[in-house]
Amino acid sequence: QVQLVESGGGLVQAGGSLKLSCAASGRTGGRYAMGWFRQAPAKEREFVAVIRWSGDTYYSDSVKGRFTISRDDAKTTIYLQMNSLKLDDTAVYYCAGRPDYYYTSSALEYDYWGQGTQVTVSS
Repeated sequence: QVQLVESGGGLVQAGGSLKLSCAASGRTGGRYAMGWFRQAPAKEREFVAVIRWSGDTYYSDSVKGRFTISRDDAKTTIYLQMNSLKLDDTAVYYCAGRPDYYYTSSALEYDYWGQGTQVTVSS
């Protein structure tokens, strides 16, 4: 089992920046893809970004050019640097992980989830 714990959420004004972190523990010795999803009230959980074991990164069109996903050298902590935040970025952000066999942006295919961290962008 892999446990994921997010941190770094909060309240920020539109146009501002915020950096989320996700620390993995437990059976982290495998080859995992780790990513970020978000869920706004009354909306489905949506893909934000993922970093594969190889280091390849993928982003949703809505955040491309504004958000950057990265990880530490130990590959046990990932980050999401969020710049130029918009009101529509307000959501609970979840860290997720899965054994990395192929790229997928489907939340249904991720096995491990954090508890979520709230990001609120105000005008």
